[in-house]
Amino acid sequence: MAFKSSFIWLTQLLKKRLYGFLGWLSLALLITTFSACSQMSLVQMGSTQSAATLTQFRIGYLTIPNAELLVKNLKLAEERFPDIRIKWIPFKSGHAVNVAMLEGDIDVGLVGSVPTSTGIVQGLPYQVYFIHNLIGDNEALAVTQASKVKSVTDLVDKKIAVPFGSTTHFSLLSALEKARVDLDSVRILDMQPPEMLSAWNRGAVDGGFVWQPTLSTMLQADGSVLLTAKDLAREGSITADLGIVSTAFLQSYPDFLASYVSVLDEAVQRYRAAPTAAAEAIAPALGLSPEDTLAVMNELIWLDAEEQASAQYLGTPISPGELAQVLKQSADFMADQKAIPGVPDLETFQTAIWREAIATVATAQK
Repeated sequence: MAFKSSFIWLTQLLKKRLYGFLGWLSLALLITTFSACSQMSLVQMGSTQSAATLTQFRIGYLTIPNAELLVKNLKLAEERFPDIRIKWIPFKSGHAVNVAMLEGDIDVGLVGSVPTSTGIVQGLPYQVYFIHNLIGDNEALAVTQASKVKSVTDLVDKKIAVPFGSTTHFSLLSALEKARVDLDSVRILDMQPPEMLSAWNRGAVDGGFVWQPTLSTMLQADGSVLLTAKDLAREGSITADLGIVSTAFLQSYPDFLASYVSVLDEAVQRYRAAPTAAAEAIAPALGLSPEDTLAVMNELIWLDAEEQASAQYLGTPISPGELAQVLKQSADFMADQKAIPGVPDLETFQTAIWREAIATVATAQK
């Protein structure tokens, strides 16, 4: 408890600084030894049986129009697991989910590929088990009409908001690098989506790189899209939203995790079979009309279990996919930007992915 209290105090102190994300990374590196002690290898976990009856399942989620939000709003998990208390815990960013996972406050969570890659570098106690979505036009750099920004090179001396350590942070830095814009020439501000929207409405920022539904609200308030994550993906800067699971939870409940993946996969199939009904189900959570909700849902790529078990993505225990390479590339980029001190070899990222659950569900589909 003393360790946890000290961690919370230090985290709150660091968050008050403009470069709170970098401070948090330094703090996390100090406790890598603590985190590493809690991790187990894939071989160890694969042979571990459930040690106790599961009574509560804690899901850390972000309000993103993907399968997990559909599971929540349709109560699919509650329906599948009536004897287990399903606790949905909202977060504003993947960075916050990383902190919650470190503190043991959640069993699974949704984190962008970039904060996932930095979490793996730091030895945080989790593994990737699912791809919630590939990010396309759902994340974009919006600029105000008053800013008169027409290209990335026009961002010099402008105030641009972005949640530090997020996929949008990675995308913003990638865009600046590709356009050969000096990072120090742009006033990059660390803001979570609600803070960004408030600053946008006050005219305190010239732009922001963010996801839906905040993005749509900013665009409706005299904004325009400068570029999207999909644009950057075409140039090799791929981003995604990933499902992570606590190593301690996975050790005890590997079979349950596979069952939860099957629920997520059911939501993907429902969206594909009846997209309008799926949009109507999650529209209240996004604060958008069903029509606008469907539009932002379609900006993301939803993958079913069989697709995720392919060589292009997670792969299988026997044949690992390319996701590990994407995570390493993301970490390499952040290290180049001095956001993290160094990056381990590819094997570290390979072993941080739990492929058994998705492979089990994919096999059942055939």
